[in-house]
Amino acid sequence: MIYIIPVFRERLTRYGFVKPAHLVFTLCVLCVLCGKTPAQDFKQVHPGVEYAQVERKLGGDPVKINLLKLDLTKVRLDVHHALDRAIGLETTSSIAKRKNAVAAINAGFFRLDKSQWAGESAGVLVVDQQIYSEAFSNRISMVIVNNKKATQQVIFQHLDIFPVVLVNQSDGSLKVGVNRERKADEIVLFSPIFGQSTKTQSVGLELLLSDCKQDICRNLEFRDGYDSPIPSNGYVLSIGPEFVERNRELIAKLRAPGSVDRLRVQANIRRDFLSKLFSYELDITNGVPQLIKNGKIDITWEQEKASKSFVETRHPRTAVAKLKDGKFLMMTVDGRQPGVSVGMTLQELAEYLLSLGAVDAMNLDGGGSTTMFLDGKVVNTPSDKEGERKIGDAIVVTLRNPKK
Repeated sequence: MIYIIPVFRERLTRYGFVKPAHLVFTLCVLCVLCGKTPAQDFKQVHPGVEYAQVERKLGGDPVKINLLKLDLTKVRLDVHHALDRAIGLETTSSIAKRKNAVAAINAGFFRLDKSQWAGESAGVLVVDQQIYSEAFSNRISMVIVNNKKATQQVIFQHLDIFPVVLVNQSDGSLKVGVNRERKADEIVLFSPIFGQSTKTQSVGLELLLSDCKQDICRNLEFRDGYDSPIPSNGYVLSIGPEFVERNRELIAKLRAPGSVDRLRVQANIRRDFLSKLFSYELDITNGVPQLIKNGKIDITWEQEKASKSFVETRHPRTAVAKLKDGKFLMMTVDGRQPGVSVGMTLQELAEYLLSLGAVDAMNLDGGGSTTMFLDGKVVNTPSDKEGERKIGDAIVVTLRNPKK
């Protein structure tokens, strides 16, 4: 019997970014961006939704900031992928309109190219408890916990989320990817949210798993080839040719008549807090890196394998934060527009969020992806010359009790 088990593993990491040598710089920036955004800057646009548009100076350089402050007792947060599939691209505003959202921002990092894999998540993505993509480099994640009526809480954690294939219990485990381009030396699990077929391009071994009810898949078909159809009631486990060649004994055992009579898909949640949450609706998106932890700046860019230039260069930014007053903040910073808005470094971003009362915060995808949607229109100025960029996934805001 083969078991496919999504494994959730939490790793807490901390890195003190602000060193004594940075103290003078830090104080200078805080003076420029000092204090909380005045209450009059925020305007209530819906129950539980406040909006502010802020202009500041970083030294002599202008920066334009858009802020949404949300009361989670009155609104609901959800993550949605473009086109409601694991690959593909769509603008933030289009996703928001499809989901009848009053507001939205772009969310996780994704593959941006001209290939058929464009939109593939570059880190963990979970929508309504379905794993769209596995984690990468233990990067910071945003976990949204919903029940049917409302968002219960938001958690920022470093998470490893990946399926593990256990072969007949005694043969060890295989770490696999999810819903992405399969390389010749990899194993990738494809589910119906990926599309009609695996789109694999190199000959390998693909296991078609169908007739899946609850956690048991009763039909298993081996297929030598590629680009297999994905059963609507099952999965495809795609094994690359180089992996097959290196693991002949294992593959032979799998292919032996009667060795596998069914496959079981079972959720195994190893961390207590996730196992408790899994009775709720769970959405997770990825970011890079953590910015603030427990009320202190803690930028974990090295542990999350971000580049120094990504951290220290001013770019358009998108970020989220939990505030001291219990409200949730979504923020965009326009950039790459000399004389209008220059963007922020991650240090400047973290310091500004701290000045607003953030106790925990993380950075999302930015650059040309940075977009804020509110009441039917994009309210920031995306930096791409073509305008709003198509992205992989978005965080959308809907009212708990919308007017009829």
